[in-house]
Parts: sequence; structure tokens; C-alpha cells
Amino acid sequence: MTILTMKTETWILISVAALIVGLIIGALVIWLVPFFRTQRAKNKSEKIIHEAEIKAEHIEKNARIDAKTTINEMKASAESEIRERKEVVIESERKLDAREAQIDRRDQMLLQKEQQLDQKKEEYDSKLTSLSKKEDELQEKIDSIISELQKVSNMSTNEARSEIMRRVEEKMTKEIALYMKNAEEEAEEQVEGKAKELLSLAISKYSQEVTCEKTVSVVALPSDEMKGRIIGREGRNIKSLESLLGVDIIIDDTPEVITISCFDPIRRETARMTLDTLIKDGRIQPGRIEEIYAKSKQELTSIIHRAGEQACARLGLPRIHRELVDFIGRLKFRTSYGQNALEHSIQVAYLCGTMAAELGLDQNLAKRAGLLHDIGKAADFEMDGSHVEIGARLAKKYGEPEVVINAIESHHGDKPAKFIIATLVQAADTLSAARPGARSETLENYIKRIENLEKICKSFSGVSNCFAMQSGREVRVSVIPDKVDDIASYKLARDIRDKIQNEMTYPGQVKVSVIRELRAVEIAK
Repeated sequence: MTILTMKTETWILISVAALIVGLIIGALVIWLVPFFRTQRAKNKSEKIIHEAEIKAEHIEKNARIDAKTTINEMKASAESEIRERKEVVIESERKLDAREAQIDRRDQMLLQKEQQLDQKKEEYDSKLTSLSKKEDELQEKIDSIISELQKVSNMSTNEARSEIMRRVEEKMTKEIALYMKNAEEEAEEQVEGKAKELLSLAISKYSQEVTCEKTVSVVALPSDEMKGRIIGREGRNIKSLESLLGVDIIIDDTPEVITISCFDPIRRETARMTLDTLIKDGRIQPGRIEEIYAKSKQELTSIIHRAGEQACARLGLPRIHRELVDFIGRLKFRTSYGQNALEHSIQVAYLCGTMAAELGLDQNLAKRAGLLHDIGKAADFEMDGSHVEIGARLAKKYGEPEVVINAIESHHGDKPAKFIIATLVQAADTLSAARPGARSETLENYIKRIENLEKICKSFSGVSNCFAMQSGREVRVSVIPDKVDDIASYKLARDIRDKIQNEMTYPGQVKVSVIRELRAVEIAK
């Protein structure tokens, strides 16, 4: 029992001792764990601080290097800019020095010129004084001479003036007579031209014994056998053709050709187209003739309208009455002195438009007046009156402007031109008709006449050059000013005129213009 109790006490003591040791160990553990954690954190923070210090040293070192590099670059850039500015300043100073030197030289030159001008002024003043004295002396001498002449001739000043005028009048009598003769010849030529125009219009309206190429058309035949087929049995075919077409068909001994004669160009063209179709078809009989005639007439109407539309389109003229367009197209088959009336009207329209544009006028209205100025020729073989009267009636009928109507009425001088465009139409009509080769005169004759004019002008002494203009109606002569003075220019113009009159044959008149030009040129430096 005692032993058991002792063992129990021993275990109790051991347990208490173990508990105390455990408490001590637990306390140590509880105290040491935060210590070690703190120590480890301290070591870690010291390490981080050390690494941060190393990085800070590196950053500071790099920053110092970058700062030095930037400073060096900025320094180099500043030095370069300073050098450039110094060069600019040096260049500006050099230019200023040069400009200053130039200004100094100009000042010296101006001073010299001013001194020279002062000297010249003094010289001019002295010369004016001497001239005034000489003028007074000369007037005294003239007065004395006049008084002496009056004493010698027993004539007063008025009587002497009358005598001089009488002699000048006697000298100019020949010139006046020649001028009157030229005026009379010009009037005769104008009358003759007007008579020719009226005669040509009369020929286009009435039958004459003599026909010309304006009133006939020729149709080619494949063989002479076709002539018999056109005549037909007992002349039935040719009678049907002539009565239906309203033309004369001439069949003579000319091989493989028949002639259509008619003053109406539209009928003549219709007959030509009908005969061409019949000859190609080969069936020539009255029934077939009527059928082909109807088709040809319709086709010709389309051709006429298309020709009028094309003419208006070429000129850019809108809003023209349809029936008036047809009259324009009919001009395609009308001729005047061998010149096609439609082409002539288009040329006049172009010229009128160009001149109107230069003068700042309505270009389209001028073209319209130029195109319609001869519209009466499209119907002068159907209506009574001249082509001017017929054209004016047509223009009024289809509502054309007053400017166009006046241009039609005045383009041959029948009525005065009230508008500038009407005057332009007169000029353009003359230009188109007088153009070389447009009408009766051949190109060879025109060139020969121009060459003769220039040859005559160049044959005189003192002539430097000459030009024939306006289809030979004017010649301009340039003279050498050192050899021909102003007075001699008038004499040269009269001599050239006389030689042209004596040696050449030409229509109308030739204007001779002598030009003398003197140029004085100096260069200011």
C-alpha cells in the first residue's frame, strides 16, 4: 500500500514537472515564433532596402548619364544654331554693306546727273534767249522783205494770197477732175452690178432661149437604148414624165445622156431622182412613173428638212419654225453666180457671229440674221417679188425678230440698216461673195492679179514692202522713212494709183495706202 502510494505521488510529481516543462516550452515557443517572424521580416526588409538602394544607385547613375547626354546634345544644337545665326547675320551685314555701297554710287550718279541737268538747263536758257533774239531779228527781216515785195510787186498781202490760191486751184483742177471721173466710174460700176443682179433674178423666173448650167441637170444612162424606153410608145412615157414632173426632158444625140431643164431647182432635183430610180428599176410606164415620183418627192422633202436642220445645228440656232427650216434646206438646191446659196448663207452666218462676238453683240441673233438673209431665194421662183421682199415676208410670217427682218430688207441696200447686226450682214454678205473662187473669178486669175498689184508697188523707189488685201481691193505700201518723206508719200500714192489704172484690168476700185513709220528708240539704264 505504501509502495503504491509512493508510486502515485511520483507520477503526480512527474506529471506536474512535465506540465511545468510543457508550459515553459509553450511559453518559449509562443515568444520565439513572433521573434523569428520579426527577425525574418526584418532581414527581408533589409534585403529589399538594399536592393532598392542598388536600383536607386543604378537609376541615379543612368539619369546622370542621360542628363549629360541631353546636355551635350542641347549644347551641340545650340552651338549649331548660333553658328547658323552668325552666318545669317554675316550674310545680312554683307548685303547691307553692298546695298549701302550701291546707294552711295547712285547718290554720286544722281548728284552728277543733277549737275549735268543744271548745266543743260543753263544752256537751254541761254539758247532760248538767243533764239528769242533771233526770232525777233527774223520777224524784222520778214517784215522788211514783205514791205520790199509789196513795193516791188505793187500788191498787198491779201492780193498775194489770192494769187497763190488761184494758182493752187489751177494746179488741183486736174486732180479734182480725175476724182470726179473715178466717182462717175464707181457709180457706173455699182449700177452695172445692180443691173446684173436684177437680170440674174429675172433669168431664174422666166424662160429664155439660152439655158445655162444653173437651169439644167444631166442624167447618165447605162446605154442609148434607154432613151427609147424613156420616150415610150408614141411618146407616152416622156409626155407623162414632163406633165407630172413639170420639167422639160431633152433627148438629143449626146450619147448616154439626157438633160432635164427647169428654172425651179426643186422640180429639177425631183425629176432627176425620179429618172435615176426609174432607170435603175427598168420598169418605165405611166403607172410606175407616178409611184416613183411620189416616193422621190417624199424623199426630197426629207432631204430638204434634214439639210435645214443640219444647217441650224452647225450654227447652234434653236427655235426656228419648222416650215422656215424647210425653206433653209431648199437653199441647198439654189445657186447664185455659181455659188451654192445654203453654203453662202452659212458662211455669212459664221462671219456675222464672229464680228458680233468681237463687238459684244448677241452672237446667236447675228448668226440667225446671216443665215436667213437670202431665205427669199428659196421661194423666188414660186412667189412674186425680189428675193429681198420674199425673204422679209417669210420672216414676218414665221415671227422672226425685227433685227432679222431689217437685215433681210437692207442687205442689198433696198432699205436703210436700223441695227448694227444688219450692217454686219451687209459686210459678211460682201465678204462671202468676194472671196477668191467663190463666184465667177478663178483662183489662178485672182493670184495673178494680186501678184501684179504687189509687183507694180515694189517697182517704185523707196518701197520696203507691200501687201494686197481684201481680195485685191486694197494695197498697203510700206516705205523707207529715210528715203520717202511725208510729202513724197502723197506723190507716191498717186503714182502707184496711176500705174495700176494704166496697166491693170480689175473689177471695182483699188485703194492705195502708203504707210511711213519712223521709230525713235532709246533704252534707259
